[in-house]
Amino acid sequence: MVKQWLLVLTGCIIIAGMTGCGGSPGDAGGNAGGKKQAAARTQNDGSDPDVIYKSSCIACHGANLEGKAGPSLTKIGAKLGKEQIAAKIQKGGGGMPSYKDKLKDEEIQLLSDWLSAKK
Repeated sequence: MVKQWLLVLTGCIIIAGMTGCGGSPGDAGGNAGGKKQAAARTQNDGSDPDVIYKSSCIACHGANLEGKAGPSLTKIGAKLGKEQIAAKIQKGGGGMPSYKDKLKDEEIQLLSDWLSAKK
């Protein structure tokens, strides 16, 4: 009985973690927060990296880049260059989903420029 309960609990945790990082930007996912993110993104039309970050990255990397399910990005620019950051956003890898079909190229460049300055 206890083993079954642990299996169910572990499965729920895994599913919750996957849905938090793998959803498309602005995707409501059944909650009002996604609608707010989509509205903020539409209002700024993808030209503000802070807004792009909040609508696409905050769930895994935290409101202050501190890291949650994903790593901290507070000093990512000291570790990776703009091109490396852009490639990671586009292709994903190491637990990060690919955003090449979810973000425009211009948005990826804005994010990578913005993040590369974080040293």
